[in-house]
Amino acid sequence: MPLPLDGVRVVDFSQFLAGPYCTMQLADYGADVIKIERPGTGDDSRAMGPQSGGESFPFQQPNRNKRSIAVDLRSDDGVRIVRELIDRADVVVENFRPGVTARLGVDYASVAGSNPNLIYCSISGFGQTGPISRRPGFDIIAQGMAGFLRMTGAPEGQPAKMGVAVTDLAAGLNAALAITMAYVHRLRGGEGQYIDVSLLDAGIGLTVWEAGAYFGAGEDAVATGSRHRKIAPYQAFPTKDGYVTIGANNQKLWEILCRDVLERPDLITRPEYAASADRIARVDQLEDELSVLLREHPTDYWAQRLDAAGVPGGPVLTYAEAMAQPQVAQRAMAATVVHPVMGEINVLGPVAKLSATTPTVRTAGPLLGEHTDGVLAELGYSEADVAALRSTGVVAG
Repeated sequence: MPLPLDGVRVVDFSQFLAGPYCTMQLADYGADVIKIERPGTGDDSRAMGPQSGGESFPFQQPNRNKRSIAVDLRSDDGVRIVRELIDRADVVVENFRPGVTARLGVDYASVAGSNPNLIYCSISGFGQTGPISRRPGFDIIAQGMAGFLRMTGAPEGQPAKMGVAVTDLAAGLNAALAITMAYVHRLRGGEGQYIDVSLLDAGIGLTVWEAGAYFGAGEDAVATGSRHRKIAPYQAFPTKDGYVTIGANNQKLWEILCRDVLERPDLITRPEYAASADRIARVDQLEDELSVLLREHPTDYWAQRLDAAGVPGGPVLTYAEAMAQPQVAQRAMAATVVHPVMGEINVLGPVAKLSATTPTVRTAGPLLGEHTDGVLAELGYSEADVAALRSTGVVAG
């Protein structure tokens, strides 16, 4: 069965994570993503380890299902080639610093005239407008400026980043969603359009609970460890051999936790824990008291009791343990592909499961310039033309 984006061509100038994660989503749903890379080095993430045969495992994750063409954008011939690709494309994605595409002559204003149906998405640290739009920005910078480093980690501890590049990934997801919505608009008779996504905006956009407290009462979000800001108990607790999370986020679950999991029904009638607001007000005391109880048994014991009672909870796992879970395997969150150099490798599987058009992992991430000849042939270049371009270093592959 065809995938939803079969036949949609995406010209992808992006590298590292935010942009490639966006175009990976589109590729998984069938789009033909042509990745434009520098001859010789390509996407910076190609240099990341671990590696096999000179090929990067981290590069493989957000670059599956794509084609690669190595083109020197510093040359007039290189720009001409990508302009020809853009003229035949549905979507362009780039994550250069603002101003770079205009200097190269491949910005939206320069290309939309010859392709008015084009959907053009720019992903940057701070957006295309505003007083700091021209600054370079990476995930750690955006996390710091979105407040994440001050609200993550232990109270009174040093600023801590989230364990994943959350603003990169959020920007990539928002960009993929916006591109899809722009494509739907075009299918309904609308025109192409320009999309501006920033890491900082994407980070701020995730702060929905924190924004409610800030807008409603001027509260500043601070680090709370694993605790929830407005609910208790809702955090990780120490056990005899590790940690377990408990999410008793309403009165009913609190009472079931006390009575059926902890076997301490007396906690229900304690006035200092009577209501959610009381438990939040005494969260330090509550954490200490529950930790004493939970340290009496190992994590698996508590995870089973929580599950049997219907109280949300689970073990706190390492990443390796998380990937080894039968649930993760059953949900096909790891896929196997064959790479021409690395051999059989694993990549992450698509998240969403659609009943008719589930996205698929079809190919490994491409070799640098692996598809240069084929893409140029699609544009009408002869073998002699390609050889001439290769001899001058305009293309590689």
